[in-house]
Amino acid sequence: MTKRPKVTLVGAGNVGATTGMWLMARNLCDLVLFDVVEGWPQGKALDLAEAAPIFGHTVSVTGTNDFAETAGSDVLVVTAGSPRRPGMTRDDLLKVNNDVISDVVTRAVAVSPEAVVIVVTNPVDVMTFVAQRASGLPHPRVFGMAGGLDSARFRTFLAWELGVSAKDVFGFVMGGHGDQMVPLVRYSTVGGEPVEKRLSKEAIDRIVTRTRGGGGEILQLLKNGSAFVAPAAATAEMVEAVLLDQRRTIPVVAYLNGEYGQQGVYVGVPAVIGKGGVEQVVEIDLQPDEQAAFDASVAAVRGPLAVLGF
Repeated sequence: MTKRPKVTLVGAGNVGATTGMWLMARNLCDLVLFDVVEGWPQGKALDLAEAAPIFGHTVSVTGTNDFAETAGSDVLVVTAGSPRRPGMTRDDLLKVNNDVISDVVTRAVAVSPEAVVIVVTNPVDVMTFVAQRASGLPHPRVFGMAGGLDSARFRTFLAWELGVSAKDVFGFVMGGHGDQMVPLVRYSTVGGEPVEKRLSKEAIDRIVTRTRGGGGEILQLLKNGSAFVAPAAATAEMVEAVLLDQRRTIPVVAYLNGEYGQQGVYVGVPAVIGKGGVEQVVEIDLQPDEQAAFDASVAAVRGPLAVLGF
């Protein structure tokens, strides 16, 4: 019998548990939900496991408060930390989540030293940097989820404006996962046709603004919670690309070592994702205004890193 891959979700809150649901439905891997709150991951795991007759999955789903039970994981998905609340910026979360990420990543990687680490905790560009430092793993094996989510929001808003299926809309977002993210309008298409031929500049500008504030919009609507279904779907997509070595090109928070003129920073860029994590950072041609916007977005990521002494 072929041994299934093992994925640990570090943090069994809404994003972690829903990521587990998406992965379970794919029947891809055995799942372990870890959380520090006793009973919480066990309850979430039991709830997921009891969906087996409906989803038809055959995977193992367990919950634990002990990192020993996560040993030998192929992928570690880190969602632990405080969520962003109304009125908070992603940078407000910086000091709250820095210690959490350093601790859980150190302990998780100690028992799964061959794992690929995917960080979801906000502010994700900074927390991915923190996670890599804590893990000691090579940069390609530690990356973050943001661009896939931001791009999905961008594509959704474009599709609504165009009155078409989002499935036929292509577009992606680069830069930091915050208000200075950079939706690449020039590379956005519907059915292969540039969206700039189908939409007015005013409509596109409105969509870009809404994309940048996509997470905040949901925060304001929910009042006491943040987005979790779409973030979990984007995370599951990345896990699947690693487990199946799909070599998919997905916007992720990847380490830059000279690409796009940037050095020593984690930020959102398109990358080829496979079994080794980030197999390649994809460099697309940017016009001067696009490069300037990207540089400004990277500068916004470097500020919090400096606060942490990086």
